[in-house]
Parts: sequence; structure tokens; C-alpha cells
Amino acid sequence: MTNTIPILAAHDTNAAFVVANKPPGLLSVPGRGPDKADCASARIASMFPRATGPIICHRLDMDTSGLIVFALTPEAQRNISMQFEARTVAKRYVALLDGRLASDAGTVDLPIFFDYPNRPRKIIDDRGKPSQTHWRTIDTGVDDFGPWTRVEFTPITGRSHQLRVHAAAPADTGGLGAPIRGDSLYNPRATDGDRLHLHASRLAFDSPAHGWRVQFHSTPSF
Repeated sequence: MTNTIPILAAHDTNAAFVVANKPPGLLSVPGRGPDKADCASARIASMFPRATGPIICHRLDMDTSGLIVFALTPEAQRNISMQFEARTVAKRYVALLDGRLASDAGTVDLPIFFDYPNRPRKIIDDRGKPSQTHWRTIDTGVDDFGPWTRVEFTPITGRSHQLRVHAAAPADTGGLGAPIRGDSLYNPRATDGDRLHLHASRLAFDSPAHGWRVQFHSTPSF
């Protein structure tokens, strides 16, 4: 097993951070137990041994691929983490949904709560945290699995499983009614071995070294 991760850029005069392209199926941070020690943050730490302090600024679900930024200094970690907290980081995702949508663009505004009997699943519930996702259709088509819609998601909030839950939520409740292809938690049509078709495709934030806006793009493989 490789202990590296594809690096998109170490974009800074002082190399204060690194942007990586996380493959699907790899944890962002270590899980519980020695069998879950392999993760993106551990691979980055081994690739950049001069990194000091905490390097984690945000996370992607294990099954989600795409752009993730890691800090290489404590100062950069605080700076970038505060940008995520202030919601000034611009994030875009591309997803392939099973089904067709009623319109070409819109916003899902539905609260997300733990589905305690079925963790780690989440559900739409008024007890949950407010969650908003802008979306727009990129393309549509039909293949052997039926009609599909390729969409771009712009999450306003950053709840766990937010895009997956908002996609799968029934349209009559304000969701899209079209789960992400390959989503083993929220798509009943998902099959063993199929990957989650969700990719973090754009990331933009202010460089912690000089304050200039930097942005990165990654094209999904699906």
C-alpha cells in the first residue's frame, strides 16, 4: 500500500500549506483502532516531515474524493481553520446523481440530525443544525443504470454528510430526491464495490503567508 497522496500544490513562498487530491476510500484523519491509522493526514505528515504542530484544517468523508488542504505550520493551521469557521473558504463539489431534477438550480435548506439507531447515517429533522446547499445542473444523460444528473454543489454550511443527505432527501420535503450514485448510506441502488460519485473540485482561500486569494481545481474521474 502506498503511503503517499497526490499533491496538487504546495502553493506558498514559505510552503505554509499543501493542497492534496484525496482518493476515495481514504480517511482524512485517523479512525479508531490501528487498522484505521492510514489516512490523508498521516501520509502528508510522512511526506512533509518538517511540518510542525497540527496540520488538519478540515475533513472530507472517507468516500469523498478531491481537494483537501493541510497546514505545515501552527500559524497556518490557525489561519486556515479560522477561515473555514468564518465560512470564507469557497468550496465546490461535483456529484453524479441517480435520477433527474425538477429544475436546473436551487438551494436545499434542511436541518441535519443524527440518526442515532443507524449511525453514522444522518436524517432531516427539525432538531438538527441548519444546513444550506446551493446546487446547479451541469449535465444530464442516460446510461445502463438509468437517467443521471451531474450537479455542482456549493455548501454554505459544512455539516457531516450534508451533500449526501440533501441530495437523497425527497423532493417534496425540499431535497433533491436524487441520491448520489454509489452512496452506500443513502442510495438503495448502490452496489458493493461502487464508489461514491462525489468529488471536491474547487477550493479557494486566503494564503496564510501573504493574504492573497489562492484557488485550486481538480477534475473528477467520473
